[in-house]
Order: sequence, then C-alpha cells, then structure tokens
Amino acid sequence: MKKINYILLLLLVTTSVFSQKIVRYDLHVRDTLVNFSGKEKRAIAVNGQIPMPTLTFTEGDIAEIHVYNHLKESTSLHWHGLYLPNKEDGVPHLTQMPIEPDTEFVYSFPIIQSGTHWYHSHSGLQEQIGMYGSLVLKKKATDPTFRKGIDDIPQVPIILSEWTDYKPENVHRMLHNASDWFAIKKGTTQSYGEAIREGHFKTKLTNEWKRMLAMDVSDVYYDKFLINGQNESQLSQFKAGDKVRLRISNGGASSYFWLKYAGGKITVVANDGNDVEPVEVDRLIIGVSETYDVIVTIPAENTSYEFLATPEDRTKSTSIYIGPGIKQLVSPMPKLKYFEGMKMMNDMMNMDGTMDDMGMDMSLQKMDMNTVMYPEISGEAMKMDKQEDMKMNDDKEMNMDHSQHDMSAMDSDIVTLNYSMLKSPTKTTLPKDAPVRELRFELTGNMNRYVWSMDNVVLSETDKILIKKGEIVRITLYNNSMMRHPMHLHGHDFRVLNGQGDYAPLKNVLDIMPMETDVIEFEANADGDWFFHCHILYHMMAGMNRVFSYENSAPNPYLPNKEKAYKKLQAESNQLHFMAENDFATNGNDGKAMLQNTRWSFETEWRLGYHDDHGYESETHIGRYIGRNQWFMPFIGFDARYRKLDHGEIEENLFGQKSTKDKRIQASIGFAYTLPMLVVFQAEAYHDGNVRLQLMREDIPVLKRLRMAFMVNTDKEYMAGFKYIVGKNMGITTHYDSDMGLGFGINVNY
Repeated sequence: MKKINYILLLLLVTTSVFSQKIVRYDLHVRDTLVNFSGKEKRAIAVNGQIPMPTLTFTEGDIAEIHVYNHLKESTSLHWHGLYLPNKEDGVPHLTQMPIEPDTEFVYSFPIIQSGTHWYHSHSGLQEQIGMYGSLVLKKKATDPTFRKGIDDIPQVPIILSEWTDYKPENVHRMLHNASDWFAIKKGTTQSYGEAIREGHFKTKLTNEWKRMLAMDVSDVYYDKFLINGQNESQLSQFKAGDKVRLRISNGGASSYFWLKYAGGKITVVANDGNDVEPVEVDRLIIGVSETYDVIVTIPAENTSYEFLATPEDRTKSTSIYIGPGIKQLVSPMPKLKYFEGMKMMNDMMNMDGTMDDMGMDMSLQKMDMNTVMYPEISGEAMKMDKQEDMKMNDDKEMNMDHSQHDMSAMDSDIVTLNYSMLKSPTKTTLPKDAPVRELRFELTGNMNRYVWSMDNVVLSETDKILIKKGEIVRITLYNNSMMRHPMHLHGHDFRVLNGQGDYAPLKNVLDIMPMETDVIEFEANADGDWFFHCHILYHMMAGMNRVFSYENSAPNPYLPNKEKAYKKLQAESNQLHFMAENDFATNGNDGKAMLQNTRWSFETEWRLGYHDDHGYESETHIGRYIGRNQWFMPFIGFDARYRKLDHGEIEENLFGQKSTKDKRIQASIGFAYTLPMLVVFQAEAYHDGNVRLQLMREDIPVLKRLRMAFMVNTDKEYMAGFKYIVGKNMGITTHYDSDMGLGFGINVNY
C-alpha cells in the first residue's frame, strides 16, 4: 500500500511539473539611434524598441528568457522585485558574469508571485539609455487573493522614464565635478543676484557660511520625460464609466514623479507588486524603481482625461490621455521655491556638517521636508494658475478644454499618499520564534563631491553582510543627507513597520526622505548574495550599496571565481573621474587637470606666460580626503617654476623667507581645508623650509551664469577674475593676476 501511495505521489508531482507552462521570450540587445529632443543620439534597444518589450507571465509559469547581446560591450538583465534563484538575479560580478558581446545567455526561473514589476540592465549606466521595460505577473483566476473589480478590469502597463542627450558617463562625471550646467539648464542656480532679487540674500549667505552648495531636489537635467517611450500618447479605446488599472513602474534612472489625474481621485490598489487595501488620493509621488497599481475612472463621454507625470524638480512633464475626445488637462505643477527650501536646510544644518532634526520624529513620507518649496501648499499658485488660464484662453488654436483644470493641487487639503496609508489585505507577520538580526544603516553623502555612502563607507571599502537562513533581519534606516534615497533589496520583499501591525505592507523599495528614520524587516529564506542599494543610478554607481550574503550558500555555477568577481563589482563604486579646464587668455594660459574618486585626488595646475618675464609654473598635488565631510585633505606636492629676471631677483614672502622665481623645483607637504563660505585654505611647506598659506575660491555664483574667483597667498601673489558660462564646456573669462597682469580669454572645460 505504501508503495502504491509513493507511486501516486510521484505521478502527481511529475504531472504538476510537466503541466507548468514554459513562456519563452527572445530579447536581442542592439545599439540604435533615437531622436527624443531633435538630435540623434545613441541608445540601446531591445528587439528594436525603447522601452524594452513588456514581458507577461501568469503565476505558475516557467520564465525562459534568451538574451542575445549584439553590443560591443557586456550587458545583463535584472528582474526587479522577483523571487528567483540567486544565480538568475542578473547582477554582473555578483550573481553572474556579464553577458559578453556576441553571446547568448538564458535566464530561467519559476514565476511564484504576481504583481507589477519591471526589468532593466544592471551593467554600468545602460539603464539610462533604454534598457528598461515592464514586467507583468498575472494572478490566476483561482487565486484566493483575486479581487473582483480590481484584478479583472482592463489593465495598461505604464513605464516612466527620462532621456538626456548627454552620455550617461558624462553625466556621472559632471556630477562628481560639481558642474553648474544642470542647474543652469533647470533654472535652479540660486546665485547671489537671484537671492537679492527674491529677498533671500541672508539665506544664501548662511547657506555658504555653512559650506553648502545650492539647494536641489534632483541631480540631472533631462531633455525629455517619457511614458512608454513617448512624451504624449492616448488610450482612446476607453469610454465613459470605464475603470482602468494602470500598472505603473518608475524606470527612470534618477527621477521621482508626481502622479495626478484630471478625471478625479486616484485609487491605489498595489505597491511594488503587492496588494494593498484600496486607498483614494489626489496625488502620489513614485520613487525611482517603485511600482504602483492605480485605478482611474473616466467620468464623462467624449473627453480624454490627462494622467500627468511631473518630475520632482517640475522642469517638464509627460502625459497619457485616457479616453477619446477633447483633452481635459491637469493644472501643471508650479515652480519650486528653492530659496525657501534653502532656508529650511540652513536651519537644519549645523556648522560641523551634522543635521539637527529639531526634535522632529519623521518617517514613512508623512512629513515632506520639501513642502516649504511647494507654491500649491502656500496658495501662491492660485494667482499663477489664473494667469495661465487667461493665457491659454487667448490662444485660439488650442483645441482643448481648459475650463475645468484640476484645482486640487491648489488646495492645502489635498490628499497625498504616504507609506503610513498602505495596508496589506492579508497578514504579513513573520515567524515569531525566529531569531532576529538587528542592523542599522545611516545613509550618508557629500553633495559637494557627489559621494554617496552608507555609514560613510562605499561598497569598495566594506565586506558583505553575513546573514543566516531562518532568521529575521530587521533594519533601521536613517537618512542623514539632504536627498531622497529609494533603497531596493533584491530577491526579497520586506515589511514596512508603518503602524498597520499584522497587516504591514510588503515592499522591495523604500523611499527615505531627508531626516527620516524607517524600520523594515524580512525573513531570510533564500540563498546566495543579494544586492541592497539606492536605486538612483548615479548614487548606486557612486557607492551607496551593500551586499547581504547567506552563510553556507551553495556554489554559484555562473561565478567560477567568486572573490575576483566581487572585487570587480566593488571597483565600480569607486571609479576615478576626470576633469580638465584651460583658459586661453591674452595674458597667458592657465589650466588644471584632476582625477578623483571617493577618497583620493590627483591634481595638477599650470600657468604659462607668453613672454620670458612671465615664465611658467606648475603645481601637482596628490591628496586624500579625510573625515565625514571631506573638508580636510592632506597632500604631498611638487612645484616647478621658471621666470627670467634681469638680476636674479630674490623675493621675500610675508614671513620674510626668501625665494627666487628664476628657477625653482620643490617638493612639498601640506593640506587643504574648506572654510565657511566654501573658501579653500591651503597650507604648504616646501623642502627648502619655506611655507606658503593661501586662500582661494573659484566658483562664487554672482548671477545665473556669472562666476567670480579669487586667490591670495603669503608669497604676495593674488588673482581675481570672472567667468561667464556660455555652454556646458565653454566660458568667457577676464582676470587680473599679480604675475601675468590683466587678461581676457576663453575657458574650455571637460
């Protein structure tokens, strides 16, 4: 009898395995050219399209995805939010080796969940130029969690993204070099002239006294924002009374989006692929890499209602219109009040660079630190909106109905989604008898040098975090930076402890706003190495990562040399970034070149005169940034000078020490320290015993495009100058140098 039962059980298991449907996709990755802004630029397309094809599976399927790499570089695909074997997770050098050019790689894994997810490249910065796409996992109709009126209505996958005409590698380099160009393009420079005009001179002065750069809410200027690869599109197949479920993924590399609907309330029914109890809101902000499922209703006939996605910096927007007929618009979001945000930031920042939370207990997006910047909260936007309506009504060629703009944004009673409003429809409690591993991470950053870290350490400076299968990992996250960070855990969902008790929502991305402290927990029920990182692409590549590693994991067949591969992953978070500039002026040639990473700086600068009595000089410094704020950098140096003088003139510095500029080759040691007002104090001792002290600043923002610089030192040298920024890589300059005299020229930078 036992033998018969065993045979029957074996037959049942075998039948179940073979009855699973294998769903295959073939994905061909190729270089392509796109034109989103009027210029042809390089992008990466999959099967000839951007975004990548929407992949659809049903719970219980076996996914079999063949990736053919036709690029001249390696690639990969990560299945964001999916439970799968670690070797299929798609992180090069962590779960697999990169997919090399002209090779095929097959991902294969069972679909054991449902929900809205997405997939993207995890190789370098490829995600920014086209490698992102929607991933829809459908429930079976027999699933006990199937919800009528939610899971059985028309569904539309939506993937949000952004496009920049600049190469993403160049974007990353410009961010590390604190280029002003993106702020100029966005109109957010916050110069002294702009501060005076808006009555915020003291605010700007305090900001720089505390050694902070201008306020910002996003890093990059983008040429276009896209929904499903288009700036505008229409779903005309829906009619009045229809309910539509939008499966929204934020596939942007660094952009948060405000979501609003001209047809009324938005009903949120799922987040990060997990069901939540339906909640109605007027608007929500979707973090980088998050997904939300929302239901919208078409109220009236012959009207197409705008579903508007506006990036957090409110520079532009992208829309999809739902329904046929005349377009009903959402009122555009007004420009942010940056000096108000700067004033708030000044109040929170101490002189030593630490944050003062003023006793506030913030978590779960309940208190948005940026609300002081929102005109719609203060009511200032009412007047702006009326003026906009008058302007639109004067345009006789507009074939749209602007008479019923959504005014909820102008109302302080607007309902904005936050995490405390999310509640799972089923219990999400973890085993009560399991051991608990408590971890705490502080999210840290340095905007001046664009270094992003956890506990002031980047991935290249730390080991993997060992965890054990069966334990509960509880993580406290504190954001001690002035930027939001969407923290994503691969291969797991975590509970967000948001006051909903047993029904805490499950997520795999947590957006943590400045000054917030949040607690998440998950059951360690997998195997292998799993990435945990900020999903802003440029923050991740700058070092804000960790790896959770299960103890005693089985060997990964895709990683023949696991230790060597991991070192390559670590190196990606600490790459050197290059910067160079040169002034071609009437009185000489000045320039500098610099290589920097998280800690190290290699810099050389030169001054070359056109006449013998001007001569030349060059200084080279190799330094390492010390301390949390990286205000202090000790260095070793090399100084070479030549200047033809009639009588071998001996010069004295302010300390009475003598030197000559006829011919001088010196080694040195010293340090640079950033003082209040972002002035760099430099002290340097040369091997002949001479000492030089110097004060310098090169980027004082006088006006939107006008920068001032000065230098003075104890060798009785001084310089003052101005630069007008013409373009990303060019400026017009004038300066007076104590050695070279007055000059005018062109500044070229990279």
